[in-house]
Amino acid sequence: MPNVAGAIETIESHLHPEPSYDVEQHPTPTGREEIWRFSPIRTLKPLLATGAALGSLDWSGDTPEGVEFTTITPEQARALAVEPPVDRISAIAAERTGRAVHLKVPAELELDEPIVYLATGRGEQAAETFVAEFGPYSKATVVLRFQGSAQYSCKYDFRIGDGAQVNLVYVNDWAGDTIHGGQISVEVGRDARVRTVHASMGGKAIRIAERARYAGPGGQLEQFGLYFVNEGQDVEHRMFVDHNAPQTTSNVDYRGALQGKGAHSVWIGDVLIRKVALDIDTYESNKNLLLSEGCQADSVPNLEIETGDIRGAGHASSTGRFDDNQLFYLMSRGVPEDEARRLIVHGFFNDIIRRIGVPEIETRLLAQVERELELVHGTTRTAGHL
Repeated sequence: MPNVAGAIETIESHLHPEPSYDVEQHPTPTGREEIWRFSPIRTLKPLLATGAALGSLDWSGDTPEGVEFTTITPEQARALAVEPPVDRISAIAAERTGRAVHLKVPAELELDEPIVYLATGRGEQAAETFVAEFGPYSKATVVLRFQGSAQYSCKYDFRIGDGAQVNLVYVNDWAGDTIHGGQISVEVGRDARVRTVHASMGGKAIRIAERARYAGPGGQLEQFGLYFVNEGQDVEHRMFVDHNAPQTTSNVDYRGALQGKGAHSVWIGDVLIRKVALDIDTYESNKNLLLSEGCQADSVPNLEIETGDIRGAGHASSTGRFDDNQLFYLMSRGVPEDEARRLIVHGFFNDIIRRIGVPEIETRLLAQVERELELVHGTTRTAGHL
């Protein structure tokens, strides 16, 4: 079967601005645009301004033998990218990148241990482009963990080769004053299997456009996420899965908990099933727990279907407080109410955390959930993060 990913129709929709590296094609938002209407424009203002090239985050970590972790020019990064920027923040990130990061896992290399990189902000504005290539039939887990303070705009591209098996884990553990916005694009190769897990547990405002497409038939994609939003925080994950090849699958499951006045989460889930995408299967889900008064969770699932010859397509979204039946069940068996609520929240997130497959990161996230839950009971957050 020929590769049909490159010969597909153009999307014409207010949900899908035309991708472009030209910043002028992405006007400064007013907040009335469909893709910006949930976003805290005033808070994100530093990431929307043009200017000279900026520095990058400080990267550290061990690179396994056979894997390349180098810097390349912004022009080289554009040539390797999955797609151009789809919003102003990612276009600004590409324009103001001084140097790009390039990760390359060669074909058929199988790594038993995860590749873990720590990116640290030093309180300054930063712009960055990151391109990762995974060769055909390679096998790897990559963990990108962010910490410190920054005003950070980014554009990340991941090319997954045919038959590869790749896990991508992003952990946003920013300090409370950090602003982080940008775009993550993933291209799933023919018969490749890709899993992404995205955890947002810190920062003042986070807005990430997460996009996926297929380079051929048979690709399998799973995308999981969790976020814990506190008073005055904004966290926005904008998902887009483009089924542009036949016999592909996708499963998206994001879960969030909110507490405190002004805590605001946004989850936009959009799946496009093109005319060429025959015999595909897709499902997307978003669940939100409101742990206190004064928080808001906006959840908007979308399905755009252009062919009827599919295996399945569905979506679900829910926002509410604790399940009364679950509380009653636990309390009727002698579990105190506060402990019952804590157990329910842990169970709510555990289904996502256990999919990470990196014990150290799973343990850190479970501990962070526990610290966040202490705030519900009025205790003071201890200093430090994950």
